[in-house]
Amino acid sequence: MKVIISGGGTGGHVFPAIAIADALKKIRPSVELLFVGAENKLEMQKVPQAGYSIIGLDIQGVQRKISLSFFITIYKFIASIIKCLSILRSFKADVVVGVGGYASSAMMKAAALKKIPILIQEQNSFPGITNKMSSKDAKKICVAFNGMEKFFPKEKLVFTGNPVRHGLTLTCSKTDAIQYFQLEEDHKTIAILGGSLGARSLNEWMKKNTENIRSLGQVQWIWQVGKMYEQEFSQCETAKLENVKILSFIDRMDFVYQIADVCVCRAGALTIAELIQTSSPSILVPSPNVAEDHQRKNAESIVIHQAAEMVLDRDLNSQLWNRITSLIFDHSMLKQMQSNLALLKKDDAALHIAHEIISLIPERE
Repeated sequence: MKVIISGGGTGGHVFPAIAIADALKKIRPSVELLFVGAENKLEMQKVPQAGYSIIGLDIQGVQRKISLSFFITIYKFIASIIKCLSILRSFKADVVVGVGGYASSAMMKAAALKKIPILIQEQNSFPGITNKMSSKDAKKICVAFNGMEKFFPKEKLVFTGNPVRHGLTLTCSKTDAIQYFQLEEDHKTIAILGGSLGARSLNEWMKKNTENIRSLGQVQWIWQVGKMYEQEFSQCETAKLENVKILSFIDRMDFVYQIADVCVCRAGALTIAELIQTSSPSILVPSPNVAEDHQRKNAESIVIHQAAEMVLDRDLNSQLWNRITSLIFDHSMLKQMQSNLALLKKDDAALHIAHEIISLIPERE
């Protein structure tokens, strides 16, 4: 049994892909797995760290305006399809899995041309352009939100939930987490999480609220700025406060969810899945820079169940501080959020998806 998993670009695509690979290995230890991603993107680092092989494509996102860049994009897409056809011939994949991101577009097209079964895993409440374009060639489409028949053929949909990265079972101790971040055990903890790429507006908000943060001495902050913003914000006054721990990227998110009383974060599909999995109270700040405002739709899917609060990006400066300080000290509200999140939990999403992949293997397997 041979499976190619294609896609990436952000942690929201990469970590679910790795979780699916881990689940396949658990069910079928003999499975041969190959990842295909985009050169110089997150997957080229994280996939090998997880123990899997990956091939990079020289491919880039669609440029909607007619320009030189547009024609370069088209050329790279065609060249990537040719490379993917070669990969399929040599690897002899039984199934191809697309997890979204433009890195998967060429592989999905190549698999369709070779008539290899395709499974799509769509993380968001509003699908990306790659998965929408590939859906006509897919045998099954695994989704995590209700109402996805608006975008995909209903007969292909399988509600699985979103897989989360390995290790988010919170089996670690709170003491271990406190020691890992070198924090105080008797303090309240707020995690400001910008995602794998970072979030400028959250970082700017932290910078503007130096005095407010300083004034709450019994509250400590884990501030994940993102690697692209590390140099810009690591030397600002906020980053130097005793009750602020600034990090560019966090590998041990299980430690974060173990100790954070409140998470302030974007509303990507992976983040939503992890908040649900760990029953972590949050204030969601959907990114305004995503297609069709899909992060706001993601956020609304749990806010409607009173399992999180939401502040729009444009309202950060006028609303976020008051929302944080009212929530962090409201023990009953935090407990209610945790209970509501637990009701939304759907266990073993990765295993469910893995079984759907195996079901597509031809009978000879």
